[in-house]
Amino acid sequence: MTSVDLGTRPARRTVSPLPASRRAQPAGGRGPNLTLGASRTARVLALAVLAALALTWLLPMAWAVLTAFKSEQDASDPLHWIWPQGGFTLDGFRTVVERGDLPLWMWNSFFVAAAVTIVTVAVSAAAGYAFSRTLFKGRRGLFALTVASILVPPQMLIVPWFQQMLTLNLVDTYAAVILPQTVAPVMVFILKKHFDTIPRELEEAARLDGAGHARIFWSVMLPLSRPMLAAVSIFVFIGAWNNFLWPFVSTSDPALMTLPVGITAVKDAYGVNYAQTMASSVLAALPLVLVFVFFQRHIVKSVATTGLGGQ
Repeated sequence: MTSVDLGTRPARRTVSPLPASRRAQPAGGRGPNLTLGASRTARVLALAVLAALALTWLLPMAWAVLTAFKSEQDASDPLHWIWPQGGFTLDGFRTVVERGDLPLWMWNSFFVAAAVTIVTVAVSAAAGYAFSRTLFKGRRGLFALTVASILVPPQMLIVPWFQQMLTLNLVDTYAAVILPQTVAPVMVFILKKHFDTIPRELEEAARLDGAGHARIFWSVMLPLSRPMLAAVSIFVFIGAWNNFLWPFVSTSDPALMTLPVGITAVKDAYGVNYAQTMASSVLAALPLVLVFVFFQRHIVKSVATTGLGGQ
């Protein structure tokens, strides 16, 4: 047996298991500062800039809310734009409700936005799953065409859409207002990329249990995509609620007017009244604010989670 001289073995260097980026952190254990630097002055300056930008963004909203609670005379007075001489009043809201069929317009907007959201999310999710998890002839070309259609402005499609509704005898119907708005290639692209992030092991496990594409889509993909589906639904709902051009073109029946179209009709008929216009805008924006307040966590989850964390 060969003897080994342990005394002549070179000493081993101790290597830190932490990467250089972690060893370079300060003693306090805090990571790199993502504002303007690590100093207190830089952080205060960054927060001040962000606060100034936030106030700049909120100022028009504050002006709109204050104007909505003024009389028409005080709304036109630039010297008392914060606190009106006659005090705050609800006359603008009462006048808007009395002159226009506001409850009907709000119902039409809610019905149209909800229907557009349901159809758009269902079609976009199915198309996104097909592009992500199935193989068929012409798949790449069709997906490229879908992505290219994102670049087409909706305003260019107004005339073809209207001619199609005339051909189908759908003008002045809910279907004419709803169906063209369900075309959302950007949502197909977003959901396709989201389905790509879901591990294929989950799909293979479902296939071992005898599940087909329909069962995998309904029982595996959709439950894991609830945060993303919620975020897409919110964006589609807001877009349909605020849409003015297509509902204005596709219908002339006052009973089918959505809220943006109805507010414009009242403004055109009675002239420009700042208090009433701002009151109508506040009422139109209130449902969207409530939707965002109650469902904003789903938007955060859609960004922060992947296919394995879609609880």
